[in-house]
Amino acid sequence: MRHALACIGRLKLKHPAVAARGLSAASHILKHVAPAMGAGRVPSGPIAQPAWLRTLALHKAGTPAKYAGSSSFVVSRSLHTIVHQQAQLRSVGMRRAAVRVLCRQQSTPAQNPPPKEEWRATTLPGSPVPLVDHWSPQRFKLVGAVLAASSVLSFPLAHVHEVNHLVPLALSAAVAGYWYLGMKDLSQTQSTLRRNFPVLVHFRYMFESIRPEIQQYFIETDHAAEPFSRSMRSLIYQRSKGQPDTRALGTRLDVYREGYEWINHSMFPVPVSAVNKRVQIGGQACTKPYSASLLNISAMSYGALSGNAISALNLGAKRGGFYHNTGEGGLSRYHLLGGDVVWNIGTGYFACGKNRPDGSRAFDPEQFAQNSQREEVKMIEIKLSQGAKPSHGGILPAAKITPLIAEARQLGDPPYKDCDSPPRHSAFSTPKGLLQFVQQLRELSGGKPVGIKLCVGQPAEFAALCHAMLSTGIRVDFVTVDGAEGGTGAAPSEFQDSIGMPLGEGLRLVDSMLMGADLREEIRIIASGKVYNGFTLVKTIALGADLCNSARSMMFALG
Repeated sequence: MRHALACIGRLKLKHPAVAARGLSAASHILKHVAPAMGAGRVPSGPIAQPAWLRTLALHKAGTPAKYAGSSSFVVSRSLHTIVHQQAQLRSVGMRRAAVRVLCRQQSTPAQNPPPKEEWRATTLPGSPVPLVDHWSPQRFKLVGAVLAASSVLSFPLAHVHEVNHLVPLALSAAVAGYWYLGMKDLSQTQSTLRRNFPVLVHFRYMFESIRPEIQQYFIETDHAAEPFSRSMRSLIYQRSKGQPDTRALGTRLDVYREGYEWINHSMFPVPVSAVNKRVQIGGQACTKPYSASLLNISAMSYGALSGNAISALNLGAKRGGFYHNTGEGGLSRYHLLGGDVVWNIGTGYFACGKNRPDGSRAFDPEQFAQNSQREEVKMIEIKLSQGAKPSHGGILPAAKITPLIAEARQLGDPPYKDCDSPPRHSAFSTPKGLLQFVQQLRELSGGKPVGIKLCVGQPAEFAALCHAMLSTGIRVDFVTVDGAEGGTGAAPSEFQDSIGMPLGEGLRLVDSMLMGADLREEIRIIASGKVYNGFTLVKTIALGADLCNSARSMMFALG
């Protein structure tokens, strides 16, 4: 029985005599029928099992106690049918027991377990390989002793020129490293794996460390998007470098698979010159409306990105004629290189706030007015939440605050404290309070467009905001809808994976509610979430957006 599994069988028989006959008959079947079927042999030694458990099983079956020390029960899939046929000739109780188990008598007491080599054939698929299964601190020392002896013997061989003179030195260094690493594993108390599998466990750590590269370069398909597929990244790399991005032989996608998306084209396309490539943002209350591009750089803070990266993005926005969102990390010198800027204001009020005695931040109207009236700042965006971590704040430890970061966030003089960005704003707490804050920022900035950014959560809350806009007469100039598939520098997996609406759902909800409230003509919708090429741009606009932002594709373009 090559694939037999050792286990305890429960014989639910009423009479001990019937159980004894069952033991004899099953042993006969095992002895004479199994070899004929080529099922292999069963380990000759006893099956390792607690004596009290075996005795209890036999006692429940009504078997005399004398069988407790000399019998065990073995499950055999290959003999299941034959046992069932033999059991049909016996009593009802015998049939129930024989269908489930085969019984055989054992000559060796169960207290003496067999060597592992005798039952190695019963190892199930997925079990550890023999080397790992046998490895132990004792085996580590044995192997180390053999290696040390080999190292010592190599010196005479090198002396008589049988091996190169460097071989003993290299072997000695390897043995010394082996013992050093192993003894360090045995003496530490933080990891059980290192104590039980000294030296060997580091191979596991090594393979785990290179697993992402193996997955990406050898296993992952071109269209496995987690979060961006290789074909997506390749297209961005080619276009950012100015390389040809065309290919032959047609699509490589399965156009009949579930979830395939496409655009229905027109028989009579209009000239490219007739397409409106700019969107006017700013309602009646704005004195300085802004004409935005259809695709722009989404929010990425200085500190999360280096100064060189922010500079490259800003200069690219200047050259391409689109805007650059600052992110909530303040207004740095690298944002002011000539590109149009959308100033993102988060809950920390960086570059527009002041420190409170308790360490929190409060909005500072004077500081905001000074920075918002810069020529480079074209719009103001109030961040309520973001797709990758809605309703989640963040802390920048004081140890990571450099003079340039402190300058961008206008944190004052050192020593610096931890920068806390709480989940909610302190300047408002209701929809009407939010609109009043929007009106205040619009006035302080000199009439520039002011909008909000959010990942859609509770639909009723956005409906309340629409109701507040109707009742107060105050409008936001734009709404940036960030999808739950958006990216971030750091966030818990629960927030990245399971909180907030995806872009498609949130975009349709915001667009529908603004149309229902008769506000859609006054308010522009900006969408962000995995927009990286022309198709995703057109698809997002078709779902209700007026223009789009992109962050990760811009980061890929940086290299």
